[in-house]
Amino acid sequence: MNEDSKKYGQEAYDIVCHAANEIGPRLPGTENETKFHRYMGQKLRDIGIQPVEEKFTVAPRGSIGGLPYAGYAGVLMSVLIYVALDNPSVWFAIFAIAFCMTSWLIFDVLLYHTWFDIFFPHETSRNTYGELLPEDGEYDYTIMLSAHTDTSWTWKHSLRTYRYRKRADYATRGLLATIAKVGFGAACYFFLVGTACFMAVVETGGLFHAQWAAAIVERVSFHNFIVALHFIPIVTTIGCIFVGIWNDPHGRNASPGAMDNATGIALSYEVTKYFKEHPEKMPKRCRIIDMNCGSEEAGLRGSIAFTRDHEGEDILKNCWNINIDSIADADHFEVINGDTWQFCRFDKDLEKMFKDTFAEKGIVSKTKGYAMKNPVGGCDSTPMTRAGIKSVTFAAQNPTLTYYYHTWRDLPERFSAETVAQGFDVVISVIDKIAAFQEANGFNGVNN
Repeated sequence: MNEDSKKYGQEAYDIVCHAANEIGPRLPGTENETKFHRYMGQKLRDIGIQPVEEKFTVAPRGSIGGLPYAGYAGVLMSVLIYVALDNPSVWFAIFAIAFCMTSWLIFDVLLYHTWFDIFFPHETSRNTYGELLPEDGEYDYTIMLSAHTDTSWTWKHSLRTYRYRKRADYATRGLLATIAKVGFGAACYFFLVGTACFMAVVETGGLFHAQWAAAIVERVSFHNFIVALHFIPIVTTIGCIFVGIWNDPHGRNASPGAMDNATGIALSYEVTKYFKEHPEKMPKRCRIIDMNCGSEEAGLRGSIAFTRDHEGEDILKNCWNINIDSIADADHFEVINGDTWQFCRFDKDLEKMFKDTFAEKGIVSKTKGYAMKNPVGGCDSTPMTRAGIKSVTFAAQNPTLTYYYHTWRDLPERFSAETVAQGFDVVISVIDKIAAFQEANGFNGVNN
């Protein structure tokens, strides 16, 4: 690692410390998120780049941040079952709750659409970006360095795995402490949904005197199922409570976001600053954009808003996006090549550039530097990819569900400036590869 990487890496780490320790938790649409945007905007001004701030409306609890609502709905459905056993018409009310809640879970929580946002309280979030142009002002393509400014609500079940952190079987215990609880809760919730649908269908058939409905009701298995429903809601209530307490509702307990994702914001800025201070290193005929996305933890709302607002505009044309998200765990340098939940595959050229860079720099992670797919949730590369931008996400984060991921223990003291500097070194090298790729393809590489 050269001295430039160490210098800019240390500066990036200093930004991380300021974000986590001085500003603190930055939930989507909050005052602290705005403070971080303004702080980074001033950093851009300090190096002679005028920031652009674009506001958008966000429903912080409209996506994965509102997951506890599913737990509350499950508890309510469990209680209503006892009412429905004496008054069968109540099954229609249970079905209505199940249908509305599950539709929201699928489309907004799972697939990150914004369709149900109108039903949740709204706040104002923002994207802040600055452009670094070549000295002659002429460019043919863009490299966008993106990261998100906001942090997550603390995930209570993950936080409780802290006590296992020094054990050899930490990963197993962590999964049992977290996934088992939430998995059990999810199974309970979907059992309630299935039961509501089944009983509503049977009751509808009964209202119309359908023979098939009468045949179902007369079965011994149906009678046994009704008997079981006198006891099952006790179990489903417990499971749904696990979902209901998934995250801490209090902003003061939210993640300070040192790793996730002050590291990404700081590195995006420092790479931009590096090229500002070393114009001779600037890729030929290239514009560099330092992009600070808001409200990623609320369902990628910042990157979605940005790509929608600039659809068809020059800023998205012939553009490469290096999305930097969590550079802290030295043994886990990875390139993320897709979001499983979003059914989105990221750019193969950028993926290869990162893999080649890892090999050149002797970076061997515990997953051997292989590209990973994000198994749950999503990252800002998905909206960028869908907008026609070549994008991947670069991370150095333990893929195990750890005690510090999305909890108030995501602190800068946990990792080193050296790891952040190594992340800087990797990004600079990948930019060099993008420049070579563009030059080889007549500066129109995205479209070839």
